[in-house]
Amino acid sequence: MPKNNEKMMPENEDEMTNILVGYVRKSNAGGALKISINTAAFSDCSTYVTSDGQAYVPLVMSLNALEKVLSGERAVTTVTQLQD
Repeated sequence: MPKNNEKMMPENEDEMTNILVGYVRKSNAGGALKISINTAAFSDCSTYVTSDGQAYVPLVMSLNALEKVLSGERAVTTVTQLQD
């Protein structure tokens, strides 16, 4: 399993770097998604602040990979933050 907060090297300079923040899997009963976030990696993520002063951490999941988790084709997919 990759280290928490491991930065993936881009194949070319135009690609962004991703910070691994956690994993998503379907619950055993199948009625929910279970999201596990590594607290150390989460605290290293960049944030943005909205006009009302609320701070958010922008995270991404591959929709294609998430659909495979939901269909049972994959057991788990990653939650990442894109970095410049």
